[in-house]
Amino acid sequence: MKNFQPPRPITLAQDTISRRELQQTADWMMAGNRLTKAEETVAFEEEFAAWMGSKHAVFVNSGSSANLLMIYAAREAGRLRNNKVIAPAVSWVTTVSPLIQFGFDVRLCDCDPVNLGLDLEHLEQLCKDEAPAMLILVHVLGHANHMKAIQDICDRYDVLLLEDSCEALGSVSGGRKLGCHGAAGSFSFYYGHHISTIEGGMVVTDDSELHQVMLSLRSHGWSRDLNPTLRDQLQLDHNIDDFRNLYTFYYAGFNLRSTDLQAFIGRQQILKLDDICRVRARNFDTYAEELHGYYSQDSETDLLSSFAYGTLVENRMDVFEHLRAQQIECRPLICGNIARHPFWIRHYGREVLPNADLIHDYGIYLPNHHNLSTADVLSVAGTFKAVAQPKTMRDHAA
Repeated sequence: MKNFQPPRPITLAQDTISRRELQQTADWMMAGNRLTKAEETVAFEEEFAAWMGSKHAVFVNSGSSANLLMIYAAREAGRLRNNKVIAPAVSWVTTVSPLIQFGFDVRLCDCDPVNLGLDLEHLEQLCKDEAPAMLILVHVLGHANHMKAIQDICDRYDVLLLEDSCEALGSVSGGRKLGCHGAAGSFSFYYGHHISTIEGGMVVTDDSELHQVMLSLRSHGWSRDLNPTLRDQLQLDHNIDDFRNLYTFYYAGFNLRSTDLQAFIGRQQILKLDDICRVRARNFDTYAEELHGYYSQDSETDLLSSFAYGTLVENRMDVFEHLRAQQIECRPLICGNIARHPFWIRHYGREVLPNADLIHDYGIYLPNHHNLSTADVLSVAGTFKAVAQPKTMRDHAA
C-alpha cells in the first residue's frame, strides 16, 4: 500500500497571527498605548459586529466566558420564565458547565445524525415534556443546525435561543452568519480557532437591552460602560451620586474583560477573516471528495467555515496511533456525548443518547485551517485511508 507520508508535521491549528502583525503590535505597544480595556476594545467590538451583521458585540477573555456571559445575562435581563434549559449532548464542557454552575435544571438533546447539531424530534419532545425557558445549541465543527426548524420550535414553545458558534465563525445559513440567529451568539478567539487574539472571545446580539446587561456583567456589575441614558437612570432609581457610582454594582457581575492589546490584534485578524473562511470551506470540500465512503457531516450552509473535518471510524485508536506516527494531529469529535463525562454523571447520572453515543465511541476529526494547502489535505486523507475502517450512522441504526 502506498505510504502517504506528509512532507511536514500537520497540526490541528497554526497561529493566525503573522510576524508582520506581531511587529505592528509591538510598535503599537512601544508607542505607549494603553494595554487594558479602552478604545481599542470598543473599536474591535464595532468592527466585529459589522463583519457579523449584528448590532452589538461584547469582547471578553475567552469563548468559554462568552458562553457564561450570555447565559447569565439572559437570567439577569429577566428573559427566562423558569429554570429549565436544554443543551446539546455533542457540545463542549463550557457550553454546559455554566448552566450547572448557575443552578439551572439542564436536559441534554441528542444530536442530529447529519449535521451533529440538535435532533429535531428529540428537541420537540423535550420542549413538550420539560417546557424549558432557554435552549443553547452548538454549531458542531462549523456546521449549521436546522436553524429554521429550531427557531420554529422555540417560537411555538416560548424558548429563548442562544448559539454557541465558537467553531463556526464565518459560516452562513439562510443568508445570516451563524451566531446571529438567536438572542445571542458566542465565539472563541483562542489559538486553535479561526482567528486568534491569543485568548479571547465575543458575544454578538441584536438585543440592545441584553447588550447593556452584558456590558455591566463583564465588568463587575458597574455602570461605567453603559450608555449614558441607562447609566443616569440607574443612578436615579437607586439614589446614587456620581462619586458613589464609581464603585456601585448594579448586578452580581464578573471580571471577564480582555485587553486593548488583544483587541488591537483582533482588529488586524478581521481584515483576513473572509479569506480564512474560504480556505476552510475549500479544504472541507477536498476532504469530503477524497474520503467518499466515510461518514461526513452535511448542513444547510451558504458558506461552511469548517473548523475541522469530522468522521467516524471503527478502529479509532489504530487511526490515532497511525496518524501520530506520521506527525498528523487528530482529536475526538469534540466532547462526544456530554452525558458520558464524569462531571455530568456526578450531577445527573448516566444517560443513553444513541446518536451522541455513536459520536462518543467512533468520532474523530482531522485538521483544517487556512495554512493547509490542497496537497496537505490530500496527504492527510491518504494517510487516514491507509488504516481507517469506516463507521456510519446506518451501521448504528441497524
